[in-house]
Amino acid sequence: MLVAGSGVLLYLLAPVLTPFLIAALLAYMGHPFVVRLEKRGISRNSSTLTVFSVISLLALMLPIVIVPLLERQMGVFINNWPAYIDWVQRVALPWVQEHVGFGEHSLNLDLFKQAFVEHWRQVGGTAISLVSVVSKSGLALLEWVGNLVLIPVVTFYLLRDWGDLVEHLQALLPRASASLVSRLVTDCDEVLGTFMRGQLSVMLALSTIYTVGLWLVGLDLAFLIGLLAGVVSFVPYLGLIVGIVVAGVASVVQVHDFSLLLLVIAVFGVGQLLEGFVLTPWLVGERIGLHPVMVIFSVMAGGQLFGFFGILLALPVSAVLVVLLRHAHERYLDSSLYGADDVPESESESESESESESESESEAAVSAVAETPPNKVE
Repeated sequence: MLVAGSGVLLYLLAPVLTPFLIAALLAYMGHPFVVRLEKRGISRNSSTLTVFSVISLLALMLPIVIVPLLERQMGVFINNWPAYIDWVQRVALPWVQEHVGFGEHSLNLDLFKQAFVEHWRQVGGTAISLVSVVSKSGLALLEWVGNLVLIPVVTFYLLRDWGDLVEHLQALLPRASASLVSRLVTDCDEVLGTFMRGQLSVMLALSTIYTVGLWLVGLDLAFLIGLLAGVVSFVPYLGLIVGIVVAGVASVVQVHDFSLLLLVIAVFGVGQLLEGFVLTPWLVGERIGLHPVMVIFSVMAGGQLFGFFGILLALPVSAVLVVLLRHAHERYLDSSLYGADDVPESESESESESESESESESEAAVSAVAETPPNKVE
């Protein structure tokens, strides 16, 4: 009943809680750096201000640097879209029909290509209409600006007071179960922190590697494809597969042969080797218990139930569930229900016989060593 009521409350308050949850995630990821600065003798306020300034600088760099690059890459993609459709119709579909037997007649994509081109010609007018609608909806605009201002304010105060909040929550725990709850919370923090900080670092590093590599081999859509492959790389081999397929098609359409395809495969092969042997062991460490299938399902289920708020809440909830299930599994193995203490007599007798045999062999070896005379020194 309590879980159902909490779910309904989260669903109703999702639009209001979203900026607070974003701020909490930013503060959670930045808090360890504040602690490190404090250990070096810097005051709490100065440490908080330093980490908050770095987070704000990174947040400002995203729209200033990445958005223009993405806009330019999307323009190249839109201009090359008819060439992609022609390649699919002239090369890909005939090959599939010949080797797989998919249909007897070729699929005509001319109408789809024409509709796509005409649609993107009307994007300018659609954007102008969208701007006019947003300008007329003053309440929605004020809400968006309010959330944009609220996130950094809440992030700063959470960064500064994170340790005090944790201490206050620990003081409210029942004394009988305080140690158990503290251990579970510590395990949740380890799993969630390792996954989020480490995996985000791996995704950023792979996006950089793929983008630079594809740019060096001369691919036009290097930034767009490299960023896409890096973002989906939180699932093992998914970034590799998506990157090779998308970049492979783009390279073939760009040069009209397979000369660039081998270089594209080499770029993603190098990135995969670096991820497996350098990035993941260094940034993520050992396996933390969040299976890729669980990550995908959690994100999709959270988005389906609570929208963008649910996507933000999916990984923290998954980490808590993993820790709780692991603890329940340990309790089950130690319980009388599992029957670990009820060993059959035949097994106990065989174990005692093997132990007695090993003890007799060790005693015989010791006695033989004791009876052996010492060597004489000449």
